[in-house]
Formats: sequence, C-alpha cells, structure tokens
Amino acid sequence: MQILTLFLVALVALEHIGIAGLEMFAKPEIQANAFDMPVNFVKTKEAQTALANQGIYNGMLGLLILVMILFFTGSVLKTILILLMLYIIVVAIYGAVTATKKILYLQGAPALIALIFVAIFYH
Repeated sequence: MQILTLFLVALVALEHIGIAGLEMFAKPEIQANAFDMPVNFVKTKEAQTALANQGIYNGMLGLLILVMILFFTGSVLKTILILLMLYIIVVAIYGAVTATKKILYLQGAPALIALIFVAIFYH
C-alpha cells in the first residue's frame, strides 16, 4: 500500500506540473475553457502574466512533491506529504470560493485522497 500511496501523491504532483503547462504555455482559448474565464480576458497581457506567474507556482509545487518523494523516507516524508496535501486542499478550497468550484474537484479531491492514503497507509 505504501507504493500505491506514493503513486497517488506522484499523480497529484504531475497534475500540478500539467496545470503549470496549461497556465504558462497553452493557447488562450484552451486556458479560458480550462479555468472558466472569458477568452477576451485571458488574451490580455495582464491575464497572461498572472497565469504564467500562477503556473510557475504550480509547477514548482509539483516538482517539490516529486523531489520530496525521492529524497526523504519514513516519518519525515509522511509529515512533509501531509503538509503538502493539506496545503493543496486549502488552496483548492480558496480557489473554489474565489474562482471556480471546479478547482475543488480537480485539485482538492485528488489531494484529499492522497492525504487519506498517506495518513493511513504510509509508515
């Protein structure tokens, strides 16, 4: 179960790297659809700058999670993963309240599932 747990956490990390790709490199039409924003707004320089800035945070968060899996083990890794999954859940709740409820399901739910697995199955 520990391997499955780490696999689920890695999927959360890869999801955030994928979101970073959308935020930083996707065409405005794809970004508008993905993030429930008007395409005319997403095409503005300010929105593109904000999305790229947000993207670097998501990408680095995903990378951080993967690095933690590679460099730490045992109770230290468990603590780190619990904190990172809680961080994602809190941010997803905030995003659901301020931007689109979709964030809660697409980012918060996978992190919640991973958090439950880490708490129960990772030793």
